Amino acid sequence: MSDRMSTLDSSFLTLENSSTPMHVGSVMVFDAPEGGFDYDRLVGIISRRIAYVPRYRQRVRFVPGRLANPVWIDDERFDVTYHVRRSALPRPGDDEQLEELIARIQPRQLDRNRPLWEVYLVEGLADDRFAIITKTHQALVDGVHAVDIAHLILEDSETPGTESVDDTWRPSREPSQTELVVSALADTVRAPSQLLETVQSGITDVKETAGRVLGAAGEVVSAVARASTSPAPESPLNARVGRARRYVMVGTDLEDYKKVRSRLTKGAFADDVSINDVILATVTGAFRTWLMTRGESVHGATTIRAMVPVSTHDDDSELSPGRNLTACFVDLPVGEPGASMRLHQIAFAMRQQMEAGRAVGADTLSGLGGFAPPTMHTLAARLGGAVSRRLFNVAITNVPGPQHPLYVAGAQMASTYPVMPLGPNKALSIGLTSYDGGVYYGLYADRDALPDADVLGQSIVDALQELLEAPRARAR
Repeated sequence: MSDRMSTLDSSFLTLENSSTPMHVGSVMVFDAPEGGFDYDRLVGIISRRIAYVPRYRQRVRFVPGRLANPVWIDDERFDVTYHVRRSALPRPGDDEQLEELIARIQPRQLDRNRPLWEVYLVEGLADDRFAIITKTHQALVDGVHAVDIAHLILEDSETPGTESVDDTWRPSREPSQTELVVSALADTVRAPSQLLETVQSGITDVKETAGRVLGAAGEVVSAVARASTSPAPESPLNARVGRARRYVMVGTDLEDYKKVRSRLTKGAFADDVSINDVILATVTGAFRTWLMTRGESVHGATTIRAMVPVSTHDDDSELSPGRNLTACFVDLPVGEPGASMRLHQIAFAMRQQMEAGRAVGADTLSGLGGFAPPTMHTLAARLGGAVSRRLFNVAITNVPGPQHPLYVAGAQMASTYPVMPLGPNKALSIGLTSYDGGVYYGLYADRDALPDADVLGQSIVDALQELLEAPRARAR
């Protein structure tokens, strides 16, 4: 019959409100191919590809009386053109206009009466470019039954795929209210503890939900318990979140991070500093500058605690999609004036967590196979939603992507930027993806709490330059 939603997935729907929608987005900018690219072509691609992932033609149906978790049912009115939409920028179609469009599109909640995803084709970008913006709900993408919609759109080859899908999909009949209740009671007989859990779950604290859902993953519970002994410091990043957003895209060169790693980490500890450490040191320097421009007090002990879900690899020089996603809590030393010293402090803190077993493997949460960066960003957001938000000030999600070009219908993707959701009292999220020689940041912020998000974006560029020019740190 219907596929029942897990308690964790259900919690993402229960906790969602107009100020904190729980979908993850991506922004992909393309160079138009010869012959152009249009809306009908995008609709055709998505229509064919979602045949491989039935969840994209299913919607959520709640059970009367909340006797059990909601179920996924086929959408009898499914219309792909409702989900694939078209927009355009006025001239000159620059990045600032695209950022403002993203800031207006992304906060809108997905329609719960339809499958929980949307795609926008944005035309009119300068230099003969176009963009594709995606929105996928965290309840939909679990890494097992469904991957992110952006994963389905992209191809490795410039030559468009000629896949022929024998799509014989016909929606199953929607269950009646009585059938939903009977099914829920049957499931309760098989798992009687589920009924009590569902009825009791007003779900006021995500930490409690995570403890129930991920109870089998002892690593998660123990890592959260250890971190909870030290609450996150006060920060302007923790403010009441409204409905309006700002979005800032920052593009940097991957080679610059490799240069910093090579130049500042020579010697016995060179292997202990990763590209991800250099990225975190860059963000730390940006936070330092940003706080100072605000007139905030910055002293030697000032820190910002980041929850950092990262992809791990055996070789830092090969940044391709990997299997493992780990989450660490790290106190970014924004009070440290020396750029190279900040790098070494971060590398030491990250290494300590890894060695102490405090990292949380996403393979522990679900059976994750190989998946594309957009899917990994969504799973990272799910991981962030499964721990108490009192434990960190900001989530920074770094997902290494392929170092070769990707395409849609022959159009080469020039850059890609994640859009990570905001949680209650979390006024900023930072997502970044390395792709084809670049490292691309997406800063998603509450419009009122961070009206100066563009200053933070410029500070990232300046902080990377500071690391490139910094002298090597001396031992203290």
